[in-house]
Amino acid sequence: MCQVDEDYQEQLQQAEVPSVSKKCVKCKEAPAAVVIRAGDTFCRGCFKEYFIHKFRAMLGKNRVIFPGEKVLLAVSGGPSSCSMLSQVQEGLSQNAHKKLRFSPGIVFVDEGGAVGQSVEERQRTLAELQAVFKATGFPFHMVPLEQVLELPSSVLVTAPALSERPAGAYKAAVDRFIQSDSSSSVPPRQQEETSLPHVQESHRQLLQQLIGSAKTQTAREDLLNTLRQHLLVHTARTEGYSKLMLGDNCTRLAVKLLTSISLGRGAQLAQDTGFSDSRYGDTILVRPMRDYSAKEIAYYNRMFSVPSVFLPSLDTKTTDKSSIQRLTESFVTKLQADFPSTVSTIYRTSEKLQTACRSSSAADHWDRCLLCMCALDTAVEKASAFKATLISEQLSQTKSPGASSAELQRQNPAPVELESAAPSGDCCSSGGENCVKAASGGGCCSSAKVPETSDLKTLLCYSCKLTIKDMSSVERLPQYILSEAHRRQRRSQMREEISDFLLDDEDDGDQGD
Repeated sequence: MCQVDEDYQEQLQQAEVPSVSKKCVKCKEAPAAVVIRAGDTFCRGCFKEYFIHKFRAMLGKNRVIFPGEKVLLAVSGGPSSCSMLSQVQEGLSQNAHKKLRFSPGIVFVDEGGAVGQSVEERQRTLAELQAVFKATGFPFHMVPLEQVLELPSSVLVTAPALSERPAGAYKAAVDRFIQSDSSSSVPPRQQEETSLPHVQESHRQLLQQLIGSAKTQTAREDLLNTLRQHLLVHTARTEGYSKLMLGDNCTRLAVKLLTSISLGRGAQLAQDTGFSDSRYGDTILVRPMRDYSAKEIAYYNRMFSVPSVFLPSLDTKTTDKSSIQRLTESFVTKLQADFPSTVSTIYRTSEKLQTACRSSSAADHWDRCLLCMCALDTAVEKASAFKATLISEQLSQTKSPGASSAELQRQNPAPVELESAAPSGDCCSSGGENCVKAASGGGCCSSAKVPETSDLKTLLCYSCKLTIKDMSSVERLPQYILSEAHRRQRRSQMREEISDFLLDDEDDGDQGD
């Protein structure tokens, strides 16, 4: 116990602090300017070489981007994506040691309507980003998130991917690119820019109603991430880009890995955190910043004046327990402060994980999730935890013998449908020939029908089912999602009708033998 008259004349022991080398660990001459980890001290020049080499090594090791391909850079204005843009700009400069060999473009998705920003605030942000994009000289596209309400249903269809190239195809493509580049002088390409189109007030309100229909912050963030990815893939396809480059760093992917496991996306970890993601077929998502920590990116942007623009998001100024994503981020960052190897350990573990179900590239179009486009993980054995969860959910919705009509209606509310829903019977079963509404010239009623939540869940993976379950009404979903859901349901019904006349895969193989 401490006392008032306690004497401290004895010499106190001083804790030994681990000394940090004042010299660069690489060149051994220049004074250290940055400490990445304990024992890793770099001077300004060596740190820049280290940062640039890591980016080039990530692209060269995977060999996904071939010379001459068009690559779309998804820049959100944050430190990681702006640092990625700076690395591409550095790799395409004239004095680069090993120049990058692809043709870049920039896309920015304005999410101001989803977070409640005013028109003046959104215009101010766009003006700052336009100045950053124009300085690069790359063509850029400014896309509002409201455009997701007008997307075609082809976004949810996996386009045929290019055939697998042989092992020596990359080296041959590099040789052809070098020969053509040295023999022909290509004039500099003029910068193309796409200004942000005018956003209608009705579309902004519909987007806010869509995001607000999710009851929890976790479901809102997951839904927003899905809609953003759909819009990015659609922009890449319409503009002719075969690769979509994302700015996810190591810290973000470590948080995303634990979040995905918490949300039931364990079967999709390889696609959500890997370097390349081919779930969309013709458009491959790549993550070249996945080896960088948030600390390294912050140091590089500070030392070499890489511009970035702060944009508020759904989790801005929220508490740690507002959502699963926010809670996981707080847990990882606080643990990283006390144990510096936390993020790298989680990240290295993610590289060793493999999915047990069929990969998204090999899955059939109808065996994919309607929202995330990954292979469905719901086709499991009867004796599984997923089946037990479904049985428990069905039993909880079963009518109790002594319940009143008011209690039954409160426990099992009727599914919400539009007044123009398709009538029962054979309507729309033959492509709209028997549709009453189509006969009167109003178009097939199947396009206006809102699917029930139970019907929509059969087309979703386990994690997306939880997101839809947290929505107050599925009729708030964009029309392209509802149209694709109807198309898949009709195809499933047709397949059941002709199932007796179809050959199984095993029978077909035996017949071929």
